[in-house]
Amino acid sequence: MSTLHRSEKSQTTSNRKGLHPRNLHKQGYDFPTLVKSYPPLAPYVNTNAHGNLSIEFADPLAVKALNAALLKQHYGIADWDIPEGALCPPIPGRADYIHYVAELLGFGKRKITMLDIGTGANGIYPLLACRIYGWQCVGSDINTQSLENVASIIANNPSLKDRFKLRTQHDKNHIFDGIIQAGEFFDVSVCNPPFHASQDDALKGSQRKLNNLSRNRGEQKNTSSMLNFGGLEAELWCNGGERLFLKKLIKESQMFWAQCRWFTSLVSKNENVKPAKKLISKLGAVDIREIEMTQGNKITRILAWTFISDPETDLGPPKS
Repeated sequence: MSTLHRSEKSQTTSNRKGLHPRNLHKQGYDFPTLVKSYPPLAPYVNTNAHGNLSIEFADPLAVKALNAALLKQHYGIADWDIPEGALCPPIPGRADYIHYVAELLGFGKRKITMLDIGTGANGIYPLLACRIYGWQCVGSDINTQSLENVASIIANNPSLKDRFKLRTQHDKNHIFDGIIQAGEFFDVSVCNPPFHASQDDALKGSQRKLNNLSRNRGEQKNTSSMLNFGGLEAELWCNGGERLFLKKLIKESQMFWAQCRWFTSLVSKNENVKPAKKLISKLGAVDIREIEMTQGNKITRILAWTFISDPETDLGPPKS
């Protein structure tokens, strides 16, 4: 097996001007069209201080309505909903992850299979992957109530039934074990790790975001108990936060090196990238990529690694 490493000079792909060129949302939101497609969005749409139509992004109900409208208008997904308090993901950023993963895999070469670790109650990555690229997807989660909600979304969209399957992780100490089955192969795994170490940290982080939103609008709001975009336990926080979760994810990925071509994960905190890449290299990955995504003023990264030089022919064990 090749010992080529790219960790020291990681390939960084970025669209400096913002969202990925193929992202349907790179020109912003057409609110009149969205309201026409999804009327429940209408009460949340108002003219902002700049004279443009917008919503209050600090209001989780407004964000949820916008998501439902975007998914219906652009991706043909009807009746998308999440339980109160569940993570409500911004669609443009989630679509970017799927577009960059598609570039990593190459376009149209063969049928692609994707595993989503911690799909949550929203199921957003498989939903987008199924609709944008027609991939076959499996979503896993430890929370059965979250999976039940995603199952209802799939049931409301029959065309997803044969493309999007769900699996329960019964052991909180495992990630891939108990999910990837014997003889099974995935082209890619995706993951949006919980990045806080506790509920208190999650609340503080959300409060900072909401206070920034309020300051930008010249407003004063009590945001002390609000979670921006929602988020349940295991969606936003875990013991050790993002760094420890990534460590577990990377270590366990080596156990399933021959059953997944590319392992990937979002990395929210830049200081977690270097130790993660160091561990990946130590475990014998033959290719490591750092893919930068820019969304407004926010920069996030996809970390991708593989233990397989040639997924069709190279089945030698990874270097220990």
